[in-house]
Amino acid sequence: MEKLLYITANPKGLEKSKGLQIGEAFLQSFHEEYPDVEIKRLDLFTLDFAQMDADLVFARGKLAGYGYTLDQLSEIERKKILKMHALADEFISYDYYAFVSPMWNLNSPAVLKAFLDNLFIAGKTFAHTPNGPKGLLVNKKAIHIQTRGGHYTGTPMQDIESGDRYLKIALRFLGIEVMETIIAEGLDLYPQRVPEIINAAKQKAIIAAKELPQKKIEVY
Repeated sequence: MEKLLYITANPKGLEKSKGLQIGEAFLQSFHEEYPDVEIKRLDLFTLDFAQMDADLVFARGKLAGYGYTLDQLSEIERKKILKMHALADEFISYDYYAFVSPMWNLNSPAVLKAFLDNLFIAGKTFAHTPNGPKGLLVNKKAIHIQTRGGHYTGTPMQDIESGDRYLKIALRFLGIEVMETIIAEGLDLYPQRVPEIINAAKQKAIIAAKELPQKKIEVY
């Protein structure tokens, strides 16, 4: 059975979050189109996962480059690295990913970056090769739904947005195919147009949900 992991990074809740409302439209459309695909929700603001503190940085470095075994790590290092690997293993078990996050201060909420840090494990999600790093999470597909208070697309502000840009870079680094982002922007600039902006994003999300499982065909 194929699986979709629906990952949200917004503490407001469904009633107050415009992004989560767009995400629900995506999920409903996805479920209607692909009822046999298992869906799991992951709220990053309630998820207990390892943080990249000194213990985890040292543990990862010891295992990756200094020839340590798991048994040679300190108890706290071993506990945190196992927690990191468990999260990565669960992530790898999914076929599709939908990320929903707002743009905060030119980037995503910090909890999203902290979550992604757990996925960068050499030999598990990417490999070092003579030609540079190679993502190992192939044949997987993701999409990002992002809300923005300002208007960035097609303006001089576009180049300073780094949340959506980083997420796509990170996922592609790991080998995941990433669809075009669903963006609802100008929500603070044009309050009278908010229903119109949200509805337009929902319509795009509904279409994208139907297209997400369609695999890219490689032509040789």
